[in-house]
Amino acid sequence: MEFIRQAIPEVVLIKPQVLGDARGYFVETFRQDRLAEAIGYQVNFCQDNESKSSYGVLRGLHYQLPPYAQNKLVRVVAGKVLDIAVDIRHGSPTFGQHVSTELSGENKQQLFVPEGFAHGFVVLSETAIVAYKVDHYYAPEHERGLAYDDPALQIDWRLPANALILSAKDRHQPGLLSLPKAFEYGAKSHA
Repeated sequence: MEFIRQAIPEVVLIKPQVLGDARGYFVETFRQDRLAEAIGYQVNFCQDNESKSSYGVLRGLHYQLPPYAQNKLVRVVAGKVLDIAVDIRHGSPTFGQHVSTELSGENKQQLFVPEGFAHGFVVLSETAIVAYKVDHYYAPEHERGLAYDDPALQIDWRLPANALILSAKDRHQPGLLSLPKAFEYGAKSHA
């Protein structure tokens, strides 16, 4: 596995080694020790989630408030998505900036999205199956969102606005400057 820090260094792209032959392939998708070494702290994932979506479905941008803030490890099992992580840590030199990467069943790459980031993706293929690990259980009363189309974010979702399919909830999220100051740059809730 290769761990590559992105333009926002807390976000890490993981490129696995894929061993293939005429029978198919083998890939190691998660190693807790290697992840901890790459990011500098231990993450104890407790819940796996999976979604299937059609072309143009945009899910996000989502996060959970402390004390249920989540680190996420995102991968695509089948299809292709544009995955986005937005820095929402107040005081961060990259506040409001984002990392954008293409994850697919073909490239088998993963994105580590730390707490303090809003996360979302849009499906670029006919369908996509996205699987991700989190280190706190889903807590609906602590779930929040960020407007996917906030001009301050300058996110290029790579699809025309009329091709995007969103839930009613995701269509009506607050802009960046209206978010609660739940995450402070440099504060660590992980040990």
